[in-house]
Amino acid sequence: MSEEPTVAGGAIAALEVQPAWERRHVLDLDDFTRPEIEIVMETTDAMKEVLGREVPRVPALRGKTIVTLFYEASTRTRASFELAAKALGADVINVAASDSSVQKGESLYDTVRTLQAVGAQILVIRHGSSGAPYLVARRVEMNVVNGGDGWHAHPTQGLLDLYTMRSHLGDLRGKRVVIIGDIAHSRVARSNLWGLATLGAEIVVCAPPTLLPYGMRPDGSPPEEPLALPPVIVETDLDRALEGADVVMALRLQLERMASGLLPSLREYARLYQVNEERLARARPGALVMHPGPMNEGVEISSAVARSLQSAIEEQVTNGVAVRMAVLYLLARGKP
Repeated sequence: MSEEPTVAGGAIAALEVQPAWERRHVLDLDDFTRPEIEIVMETTDAMKEVLGREVPRVPALRGKTIVTLFYEASTRTRASFELAAKALGADVINVAASDSSVQKGESLYDTVRTLQAVGAQILVIRHGSSGAPYLVARRVEMNVVNGGDGWHAHPTQGLLDLYTMRSHLGDLRGKRVVIIGDIAHSRVARSNLWGLATLGAEIVVCAPPTLLPYGMRPDGSPPEEPLALPPVIVETDLDRALEGADVVMALRLQLERMASGLLPSLREYARLYQVNEERLARARPGALVMHPGPMNEGVEISSAVARSLQSAIEEQVTNGVAVRMAVLYLLARGKP
């Protein structure tokens, strides 16, 4: 029996009646419209249906070649993109900069041109320099997906976080979402801020003043220079920030922040900013607990909260495969 009826039937068939997908690349969420996010969410629903089958595979991207090019270490993002591509029937090539001609001095531009020359149609790139995926997208014919660039953006993490929140809360308009931790250096936080703002959530960021983006003022006064971020409520007191929260998201504390003098100690940070059971009680009953991973349990989040019934942390990882399937599918069926 041909595999084609598998694609034509079920939830994926319904995707053919969606509005056309116009994007060539997914680089950040700052220019996504609400309808575009909705298309990703609806497509993810269809991909979840595929992943729930006895054989979680469809040939929707058969004949396509997808390359993951990672200049930084990754577990969740890289594995989920690979699983997503294979679940859609694509051929997958994984390239780590540490094992490539980059070690011989090859430039980023030459590397991606080489990958395009061998037949790649979609490139997923993670790079330590903010803006690197944008540079690539301007110079290649491939579709480009930003798998994380510097401190700047991580759009598919933002999309999977939005999907996880909507799965539990429905419409996010007016929902209070509190993001806690190293906002200044978090690409995850930045993409989440843009996505949440587009969907109409009330966003609260909470961090020590040294871990807030330059110019973001905890007293609520306007910055001296415009911030390249949507409007948010800024708190430095975690107890106050958590009052009435519908979603509580802790960010990984990057230990190098202490070495640079931004924090006095892990113990001090945990004392003031750890999401624990006592503090979580200030949020709404049943508030959703999230973390993009990897976690420093006992620092930014207690083990009891991370493994509680309110925690959606493992669900975020699971949803990451379906969301990345949706992104790859939409790019492959959209404009070349």
